[in-house]
Amino acid sequence: MGEHVLVPIDGSPASEAALDYALTIPDVEITVLTVVNPFDIDPLSPGYQSPLGKAGMPAYSQEWYQKEWDNAKELHEELRETAGDVPFEGTIKMGQPSKQILKYAKSHDVDHIVIGTHGKEDISTILLGSVAEKVAHRSPMTVTIVR
Repeated sequence: MGEHVLVPIDGSPASEAALDYALTIPDVEITVLTVVNPFDIDPLSPGYQSPLGKAGMPAYSQEWYQKEWDNAKELHEELRETAGDVPFEGTIKMGQPSKQILKYAKSHDVDHIVIGTHGKEDISTILLGSVAEKVAHRSPMTVTIVR
C-alpha cells in the first residue's frame, strides 16, 4: 500500500489543483475530504454567521444539509473519474474545516495532506488561506500547500 494522502476538496479551482498535484505523487492512495461548514454562510465575510443572525449558531433545514451532502458526493464521484487507477476514496464531514481536516488525518493514518490555497490577490484567501495555514501549523504530518 502506498502513501495515504488527504486532499481537502471544496470545489474551488485551488482545491482541484491540489488533487491534480496529489495524483502526480507515485504509489499513492488518495482520500478527498469535503467539510460542510454550517456556520459560514457568506464566503466573502469569514467568521461565524447564521441565517438566524446569531454568531456560531447553525440554523439550516435538514434539506439544506442533505443538498450540501449530495453536492459533495456528486463532486467526489466526478473527481474519482479523474483519478484513473489511483486508489481513491471520498468522505464528507460536518464542522469547522481545519479542525475536521486535522481530526480526520490523525484518526485515519494519513501520511501527507495536500491542500489548495488561493493567491494573495484573491479575496477568498482570508477563508481558504486561513484553513490552509491552520492545517499547516497544526498538522503532525507533512502538508503541501498548492496554489
